[in-house]
Amino acid sequence: MKKVEVILEKLIFASRWLQAPLYVGLVLGGVLYSYKFFTELLHLFIEIGHISESVLMLGILTLIDFTMVANLLIMVIIGGYSTFVSRLEIDTHKDKPEWLSKVDAGTLKVKLAGALVGISGIHLLQIFINIENQNLNNVMWQVIIHVVFLFSSIMLAYSEKILHSRHS
Repeated sequence: MKKVEVILEKLIFASRWLQAPLYVGLVLGGVLYSYKFFTELLHLFIEIGHISESVLMLGILTLIDFTMVANLLIMVIIGGYSTFVSRLEIDTHKDKPEWLSKVDAGTLKVKLAGALVGISGIHLLQIFINIENQNLNNVMWQVIIHVVFLFSSIMLAYSEKILHSRHS
């Protein structure tokens, strides 16, 4: 019976590798996001002589939004892989992100929540800049959703702080 238990535990532990293809898929998603970033940037360069300052600002906010989503992807890919699949062998790498040495599942959730609040804030700013073309009911719901994201992020960070203080 002990042999069956050992085999079962090894199988369960090895199942973490089922997540590796998902992280590869997210890397490919990052490639797609990079493509959209550069097509938007090229569009801004081509149209710069024909667009207003507010349209340029909306375009730049879109670029910021792409960048923040790409940052979110990197946090999920690197942090998730190293937390749930396998430790990355980059301890001596000069470009190792500082946050990676402090990441665990809880910290990753707080960082992701903060990134989502930032992305939501950029979307709200885009809406407010173009408010005259917006349905006010939709704007209200966007603000409510942003506030929920913000509140959830604060509560998640607070609960992680409580958990870490108990374990310290």
